Amino acid sequence: MRYRTLGGLKVSAVGLGAMPLSIEGRPDEERALATVHAALEAGVTLLDTADSYHLPGQDPGHNELLLARALAAYGGDTDGVLVATKGGRGRPADGSWTVTGTPAHLRAAAEASLKRLGVEAIGLYQLHKPDPAVPFEDSVGALRDLLDEGKIRLAGLSNVTTEQIRRAHAILGDRLVSVQNRYSPEIRDSDPQLRLCAELGLAFLPWSPLGGISRSSLDGPSGQGPDPRYAAFHEVAHDRAVSPQQVCLSWLLSLSPTVIPIPGASRPQTIRDSALAAELELTEEELARLP
Repeated sequence: MRYRTLGGLKVSAVGLGAMPLSIEGRPDEERALATVHAALEAGVTLLDTADSYHLPGQDPGHNELLLARALAAYGGDTDGVLVATKGGRGRPADGSWTVTGTPAHLRAAAEASLKRLGVEAIGLYQLHKPDPAVPFEDSVGALRDLLDEGKIRLAGLSNVTTEQIRRAHAILGDRLVSVQNRYSPEIRDSDPQLRLCAELGLAFLPWSPLGGISRSSLDGPSGQGPDPRYAAFHEVAHDRAVSPQQVCLSWLLSLSPTVIPIPGASRPQTIRDSALAAELELTEEELARLP
């Protein structure tokens, strides 16, 4: 496992997006715990969760509680593991994703996450999504207050614009350490945010990083082959005798030393494969072949 820096901490170059372990289609508890343990065994030290990762209409925090149980049951050393959680979204019974960014809500959410995770302070707490009904500075101010009170150690943002990153950086300074936006071969509209993170020294955590690749296979739907837009990822993977997912994650890592992808997984073998991407060095020629 190679490592990268997040807020002065050394974390694995590939993290685990734990959401699939708690939402629709989630595995049973045994497989979920085995998936987290497989990640830890593979050297993954960044676990990403959120209070809203649960089935629609159920109590918040299923994923946080799951990670806490997994870490407690793990037989190895977990001192270097960074659990990054998020607050500001909800999952009502209709299956939608709500947004609530009031300071009062974020404070209550962070304190509840703190108890579920069973830690003295949350390692990385992220605003899950800006609330258009709440002044952005108010939401970021809640993160500042939580930092000042020692309830969270580091702060991050998710689903934000470059302007919002700059505004939050002006409030939080070097205590703002990360930005988590959707980014993959399929979705690249956060290129400006990725570049700004490199400029400011913020970790950029692509969520859903396998978009396009994860829905392709060498056979493809109806035997038609992979999506031609992403065929090069499969070709390089074939040449290197690795999975297309590993090639995709290695490509993401090549974009900037601040990039730390957090692929989701619901099976031990999936996160083991993803973790191997940290050791895969693509050549300049191979990178040039990728769209």
